Amino acid sequence: MTFHLWTLFFLAYLVTTLSPGPNVLLVLKNSIQFGWKSAFITIFGNLTCQFLIVCLVALGVGALLQTLPVWFLVMKILGGTYLIYLGIKALRSKKKSTFDAIDNTVVTKSTKTGLALFGEAFLVSASNPKTLIFLSAFLPQFLTLESPAYQQFSVMFITICAIVTSVHISYAFGIARLGKRYSLKNMETKITKITGGLFITMGGGILLSNR
Repeated sequence: MTFHLWTLFFLAYLVTTLSPGPNVLLVLKNSIQFGWKSAFITIFGNLTCQFLIVCLVALGVGALLQTLPVWFLVMKILGGTYLIYLGIKALRSKKKSTFDAIDNTVVTKSTKTGLALFGEAFLVSASNPKTLIFLSAFLPQFLTLESPAYQQFSVMFITICAIVTSVHISYAFGIARLGKRYSLKNMETKITKITGGLFITMGGGILLSNR
């Protein structure tokens, strides 16, 4: 992959990552509830799923999925339902806390908490089967014949990791600092409710989409 082609890939994926989606919403929600440092676990879960998706794209599974509408429908129903479940869970949350110690909050309450955050992030990232199909169409556009495909996919995944980590940590740190600066004591509840509604909207969008 030439530097020019890599630059195009970097900019294109950066724009995609900056757009608010389920992964960004989850990072914001967890940052508010557990502190911005919890975003690292959330991001790790997301990137673990992204790694598997990139591997599947490299193997051509995304293109195969397009020829198997039944499996695509099953994945769509499971993914959309899971997002709606997360939304309802957030809306029903009655926890009320402040940002007073948000910078000192680290997700070390228990191993289960860390695993739960990781698993939730992984499932949210995997919730939309269109991600696999999108990357199946997106990533090959930046492949060349000069280098082995596995090397180019490796470079693209490393780039994805750098972009996702930088953008999501920026979102997490920004929302944490904003809440602390303006002393919005009930901001956690409000944003949790908002993200819950957006999760339900996105899940419904997946379920109701024609493709």
